[in-house]
Amino acid sequence: MRVLSLIFFALILTLQYPIWLGKGGWLQAHALRQELDTQRVSNALLRSRNDALAAEVVDLKSGLEAVEERARTDLGMVKKNEIYFQFRPGSYPPYKTRNEKTVPAP
Repeated sequence: MRVLSLIFFALILTLQYPIWLGKGGWLQAHALRQELDTQRVSNALLRSRNDALAAEVVDLKSGLEAVEERARTDLGMVKKNEIYFQFRPGSYPPYKTRNEKTVPAP
């Protein structure tokens, strides 16, 4: 009787192995589910980036304001009779307060 129960126990373990550890088993399905979740997050980020780029393309095709803004920010272009000032942090001298103390520029 004891031998028969050991044989049945071994048979049950043999049948359970592919379900848990074999190809297409529970562990592999769990790993694939995690990979799928990661890919969905990545796809959502890329989709939002693509939507923003598509909106920018539509804006650039339809109006001159976007083109002008792009020319000003990316290329540093200015209009006629316009003076362009650029302030860089730390590039201007310190100023004096009412108490005549020299205070470094912010």
